[in-house]
Amino acid sequence: MAIYIVDSNFFIQAHRAIYPLDIATGFWNKVKQLAENGTIISIDKVKDELYDKNDDLEEWCRDNLPDNFFKDSSEVILEYTQVCSWATSLNGHYLPNAINEFLDSEEADAFLIAYSLADKLERIIVTQEISQPARKNKIKIPEPCNALNVRYLNTIEMFRQIGETF
Repeated sequence: MAIYIVDSNFFIQAHRAIYPLDIATGFWNKVKQLAENGTIISIDKVKDELYDKNDDLEEWCRDNLPDNFFKDSSEVILEYTQVCSWATSLNGHYLPNAINEFLDSEEADAFLIAYSLADKLERIIVTQEISQPARKNKIKIPEPCNALNVRYLNTIEMFRQIGETF
């Protein structure tokens, strides 16, 4: 069974732009259900990104996500080194700041990819990021995923794949 590893933008963009907490309760009830049954999970680095605003979204996450929702990314250090090697090998394409930001130990993206890389058959990243291979000032999640054969999709594609509606 596939497990979907959600990026912080899964929550942030939904809350800010598409499914506000006070209006789209069906979406948030479905997210809670998927989190409780283990269909969606995330990692500690995403938690750090979500829990630094002290806003309604953080409160919702604290109140509705299971205690074991955010997994420990230190378990995938070997895979993280693969992601790092990929990024540094492209120093002729990406600007130094783009590589440094991507590899910053406080940032979630490289660790999300590493977490999925640890079990490519079962783990799929859910992100709203779109592939931009020509971009030089930012490494978007789809580029390392494509290079390392890690699956990714967006929120709506995930709901279609698992056959869920709200």
